Amino acid sequence: MSKNSILLLTVVVLSSLSINASGEMVYKCRNQQGEMKYQKSACAENAQATSSLVEIKTTKAAIKAKKTLVIDQNSNGHYFLEGEVNSTALTFVIDTGASVVSLPSSVARNAEIDCKKQVMMSTANGLVNGCAVTIPKLKIGSFLIEDVAAVIMPNLSEPLLGMNVLQQFNIVQDHGQMRISER
Repeated sequence: MSKNSILLLTVVVLSSLSINASGEMVYKCRNQQGEMKYQKSACAENAQATSSLVEIKTTKAAIKAKKTLVIDQNSNGHYFLEGEVNSTALTFVIDTGASVVSLPSSVARNAEIDCKKQVMMSTANGLVNGCAVTIPKLKIGSFLIEDVAAVIMPNLSEPLLGMNVLQQFNIVQDHGQMRISER
């Protein structure tokens, strides 16, 4: 086999593997309940592999490469997104009804974020005392946002990714998926 044939075969094989931007393989699998899941290991034999690409970049021919996060809706209709606050890993609930990023007290403590100012927040459950803070570094997918306004909510069970971050992106939701991309 000639060197050109081997090179072409290698390019085709690597392209078909769908390696994400960080060089790691990420598999999109449908489980027995029909839910879509992203995972670092190959799909189980009894699961249907639908794709292996989570983070997509446009072609090199594009003037500016835009990144896109693709998130599957869970069975309860919610979207969850892996992220980091000051290098502390967490899972956000994407909440378009939340004005700002909201953190449970335990998450803020683990990320070494201290209360700056007591505030009264209006929530679905009424008025609640909270704490206004600034998150130095918030990461979702490969997107890094600095100096993000947030609140610490003492009785909150999960971190909420609110509109002050979401409005910085293009968001499209259809067919049980949400796509978050650069503007």
